[in-house]
Amino acid sequence: MNITDFQEELLNKAMDAGFKEAEVYYERTESFQCMIFEGEIDSYETSEDGGLGLRGLYNGKMGYAYTEKMDDDSIPFLIERAKANADVLDEDDGTDIFEGSREYVGYDFYSEELANVQIPEKIELIKSIEKKVLSYDPRIVSLNYCALQSFSGDRVMANSKGLSLKEKKNGLIIFISAVVKDGEEMKTGGTYKVTRNFDSFDADEIAKEVAEEALSNLGEKSIPTGKYPIIMRHNAAASLLATFTPIFSAENTQKGLSLLKGKVGEKIASDSFTLLDDPFHPDAVAGSNFDGEGVATKKQAIISNGILETLLHNRKTAKIEGVQTTAHAHKSSYKSTLSIAPLNMYIAPGVRTKEELISSLTEGVLISDLAGLHSGTNTISGDFSVAATGFHIKDGKIASPVKQMTIAGNFFDFMRDIEEIASDLYFSPGGFGAPSVLLKELSITVD
Repeated sequence: MNITDFQEELLNKAMDAGFKEAEVYYERTESFQCMIFEGEIDSYETSEDGGLGLRGLYNGKMGYAYTEKMDDDSIPFLIERAKANADVLDEDDGTDIFEGSREYVGYDFYSEELANVQIPEKIELIKSIEKKVLSYDPRIVSLNYCALQSFSGDRVMANSKGLSLKEKKNGLIIFISAVVKDGEEMKTGGTYKVTRNFDSFDADEIAKEVAEEALSNLGEKSIPTGKYPIIMRHNAAASLLATFTPIFSAENTQKGLSLLKGKVGEKIASDSFTLLDDPFHPDAVAGSNFDGEGVATKKQAIISNGILETLLHNRKTAKIEGVQTTAHAHKSSYKSTLSIAPLNMYIAPGVRTKEELISSLTEGVLISDLAGLHSGTNTISGDFSVAATGFHIKDGKIASPVKQMTIAGNFFDFMRDIEEIASDLYFSPGGFGAPSVLLKELSITVD
């Protein structure tokens, strides 16, 4: 039975069984991952996952059920499980099934050209990159990570109110990290790349970037502990943004888990700070035409020149506050209940380059990477104290890499203390993006 027929039959039988309204959500994902070590395949994995979830209003309460199987026996199983799930709920939470938006953008997240790239071509690319990195400089002794992952997937949503949506997406991600040694000093450095255009990956360019990143970390020196003007490089800024994204969730503000409660319309960041969510940004491989409830997505400002324009809402949180949903209902899989999450959230880029920001500082620190973000951060208070790698800036130039640092601050202060934003917008595989940002100061402890 194909997915369309199965959804139709399940919806009809759910309505016959006493559901006032119902929704069926189908998802299928395929992935391929390959790791290379010294020219040979170190690991090779293909996987496929998928299933279907039923969500329906029964006796005034929303019940859920899911299965990996789509056969005749699954239909009564899903209906009975969803009924039982609804019965254990204490009260009606006010949620219902969405009838559909007036129009959908219809952005294409699927590349037929990428889909036609065969696995041997992908393996050859990652092998070529490893070879070029290793031959770049004799101080490069190995690669501790050299991997390629490709993915594709389908989402199909239908409900008893006539809504029928579907979309496909795919993408390619490369992760590479090199180990360099000079005397007794050993350092690492790497990068990851995301694309839907296989031909955009240039093995020579990627190899050079990885090699130069690792080599740049050699020759570390200490600097005095203290407060410094900071340039947080694009990837580090994107990581910090990703960690503190929960503060923008209306669900969290309503639960008292975010300090942004009641702050919509107020100034919470510097004038130069604009935070956008764009499900259709061409540089990202995340995104969608519709959210987990079937609401049409759109590009929108979360913060505009320092003013908090909106929190991230699904239909439930929007109803509580008497506003429109921002189409950020999220289902992490067909097994999941609804939550809230961004699609492609990023800090809007500025005009000047990162190098121009560096040249503007008499003294400061360029933070190139962060570690320990999950253990060293508090998403309620905004406080963070995390390990960092980076470089001492002296007289507008990179002077030397700095020995292992710990940076400490607060994310709410981070947003307020941004003085300038560079033009080098970068997206992580998870859909979080940032350019390099210049901060007034952060506290740095050097080991």
